[in-house]
Amino acid sequence: MPFNIWCGGCNSMIAKGVRFNAEKKQVGNYYSTKIWNFTMKSACCKHEIVIQTDPKNCEYVIISGAQKKTEDFDIEDAETFELPADEERGKLADPFYRLEHQEEDLKKKKEAEPVLVRLQRLSDTRHSDDYALNKTLRAQLRSQKKRVAEEENASRKRGLGIRLLPATEQDAATAKQVKFSTKFDKNRKDKRALINAESIFSGVSSYSMPDKRRQVLDSKRRKISATSASSVLAGGFKPSSWSQGAVLSSRQKGPSLTARR
Repeated sequence: MPFNIWCGGCNSMIAKGVRFNAEKKQVGNYYSTKIWNFTMKSACCKHEIVIQTDPKNCEYVIISGAQKKTEDFDIEDAETFELPADEERGKLADPFYRLEHQEEDLKKKKEAEPVLVRLQRLSDTRHSDDYALNKTLRAQLRSQKKRVAEEENASRKRGLGIRLLPATEQDAATAKQVKFSTKFDKNRKDKRALINAESIFSGVSSYSMPDKRRQVLDSKRRKISATSASSVLAGGFKPSSWSQGAVLSSRQKGPSLTARR
């Protein structure tokens, strides 16, 4: 496609440079130049588009099936020169008109001459000595290859298959912020987890006691709960822990006294 167009079937844009399989045929001549006609189908909706060459104006013309997209650009934004219109081209044949515009062109040339001279001098100084430019470029390439080889060797020594970039201050600051856990930290973390998992009540855990001692304590707990329940049912008061301890001590002393007798 020689320019951007709008498809006539689905109104979608077809960009410049898109290739089509077109049917080519000659439809006439402009003097000795042939006029060619191209018939193609758009890929979006299979709509038929016909384009024809225009040797007189040196461009392509859309015959049917599409519409050319008009695009206007500002000369200053595009950084191009404004071409004279057809009317001004005809006026340039007039010597008086050409003389007037020639003076304006000379004024523009004088205004832009300092900038052009500075650019020309800068270009001359840069490209005046080809040998020095080539020498500088080759030195830069040699230093770059040497640096890349050193980085690859350092990566191989570390057992890496990729090339590491040189270290920077930001990498060093980030590495200082990373903290790896040591054996001391791990032990402290395990102790804290064990403390959090234990009961808040002090005493020896039942898992560390022998079986006989645990059975004795269970039987004592049952007796204490039974006596307290009976006293409550009888209308008495609930015995305190001190009274329960005194009762248990008296019961333990009783069998010892009978044994002595």
